[in-house]
Amino acid sequence: MGSNSSRIGDLPKNQYLKKLSGTESISENDPFWNQLLSFSFPAPTSSTELKLLEEATISVCRSLVENNPRTGNLGALIKVFLSRTKELKLSAECQNHIFIWQTHNALFIICCLLKVFICQMSEEELQLHFTYEEKSPGNYSSDSEDLLEELLCCLMQLITDIPLLDITYEISVEAISTMVVFLSCQLFHKEVLRQSISHKYLMRGPCLPYTSKLVKTLLYNFIRQEKPPPPGAHVFPQQSDGGGLLYGLASGVATGLWTVFTLGGVGSKVAASPELSSPLANQSLLLLLVLANLTDASDAPNPYRQAIMSFKNTQDSSPFPPSIPHAFQINFNSLYTALCEQQTSDQATLLLYTLLHQNSNIRTYMLARTDMENLVLPILEILYHVEERNSHHVYMALIILLILTEDDGFNRSIHEVILKNITWYSERVLTEISLGSLLILVVIRTIQYNMTRTRDKYLHTNCLAALANMSAQFRSLHQYAAQRIISLFSLLSKKHNKVLEQATQSLRGSLSSNDVPLPDYAQDLNVIEEVIRMMLEIINSCLTNSLHHNPNLVYALLYKRDLFEQFRTHPSFQDIMQNIDLMLLLCHFEDDIRRGGI
Repeated sequence: MGSNSSRIGDLPKNQYLKKLSGTESISENDPFWNQLLSFSFPAPTSSTELKLLEEATISVCRSLVENNPRTGNLGALIKVFLSRTKELKLSAECQNHIFIWQTHNALFIICCLLKVFICQMSEEELQLHFTYEEKSPGNYSSDSEDLLEELLCCLMQLITDIPLLDITYEISVEAISTMVVFLSCQLFHKEVLRQSISHKYLMRGPCLPYTSKLVKTLLYNFIRQEKPPPPGAHVFPQQSDGGGLLYGLASGVATGLWTVFTLGGVGSKVAASPELSSPLANQSLLLLLVLANLTDASDAPNPYRQAIMSFKNTQDSSPFPPSIPHAFQINFNSLYTALCEQQTSDQATLLLYTLLHQNSNIRTYMLARTDMENLVLPILEILYHVEERNSHHVYMALIILLILTEDDGFNRSIHEVILKNITWYSERVLTEISLGSLLILVVIRTIQYNMTRTRDKYLHTNCLAALANMSAQFRSLHQYAAQRIISLFSLLSKKHNKVLEQATQSLRGSLSSNDVPLPDYAQDLNVIEEVIRMMLEIINSCLTNSLHHNPNLVYALLYKRDLFEQFRTHPSFQDIMQNIDLMLLLCHFEDDIRRGGI
């Protein structure tokens, strides 16, 4: 590369890259490194350009893979980077742009090479490339065996200890991205890894003491959403807000890891990537999620997951129990605000789910908030635009609602929050509606979308489970919400009748032809009847626990009373229909008394 700016097309012929990947061993004290690292690179701005970069450098990488066992140049490059990072903090304080720029470039090259090496070789071969010495082929000494571990510890120190300034922003992003690339080994294995190099280095040894500090730093990076410095704030030119070339490489890796770690994925719609205002926050979040979802080692639990499960609010002065390792404190109010603002990305939704599911401290704090609408509304908007979201984003949003609706206090409070002018809800103008009624409307809309499009039983079950959790606490349901409950039941009733008719016709046809296989209408009928049963239980729970607080639902039921006629004698629904009829009769009787009719 060198002192002149490089273009992608020039890389295969670049004399410095050729020397790095060639047959000549280069000492870590050679002036060559200053020449190699004095480059500025125009960052690719699309996946096509990233692919061109990989294609342009493949010959260089192949040469390095072939020659590195004899030259040890990869190890020398890493040692150059390690030696420079020892002075990085002082360089940041002294505003030494050139030194930080060259250190950034060294890490840039390391990560690009690491990505190719991980893609093309086994972990055993990868480790050998980090242990070869330049003395003779295949020989390595004890002080070089942990070069990869030393690199990872150095990256963790860089992320946690180097102050975030304009001149250190890019190298902080690259350090986080390099760790994401390192953790991508799982992408190239079908089986779940429990003894990988990530377990060897990140879950024990010198890296382990950095666990809580790293998790805390990554969370604060997400909270602060620091934007990249303006052009001119650093030596190397910034081509876009994308965070540099390495950010693009690591983001591609992290996207693959994200698919592995979340529900759905296969056949899911690929979400359009929104323009990122903070590459540092985005990469920090991706690394945090990858670390949290690492499998436990065979002899030790995942320490990063332990840290995420146990951190507390800075206002909580109670001591940590001795049994909780890697504990730390963080400002819950700032974290809550960031989570509310960032739910447009599926990785932020996964973080919210992870915290609600695994950290009881944050779950208790969120459920006690008096402004829960700030969190719930973005989740409802995800479900409302279900056709525009990928499946794992929708599932995560729905599971978050399930977790929240398990709390009775939440189910009561959402009906006390009055919202005005919900602009993204387009089916009907909602000038004033409670948060609880809006939640019901969105969940019912998701069920109806699923019935006509995806037909996913899992989605059905979870939507109905959320409604069932809330049903006993329904209060002052909006007229439109009450109507949609009845409309959903009407849709289910029609579908039940249709499948029942198809099953009857199929049975008649089978009497005349024994060779034609019959569709399994019985199974379809059982599924629909199970959903109808859940809907009736939701209505019954509401009437039993809060009959007088939901006049709109009662009037809607009375108005559409004939809709339930066929289910009154059905053996699967007879018992629950009797109770619903009894509650409606009681309500009608009390209404007559109030009016003086009796």
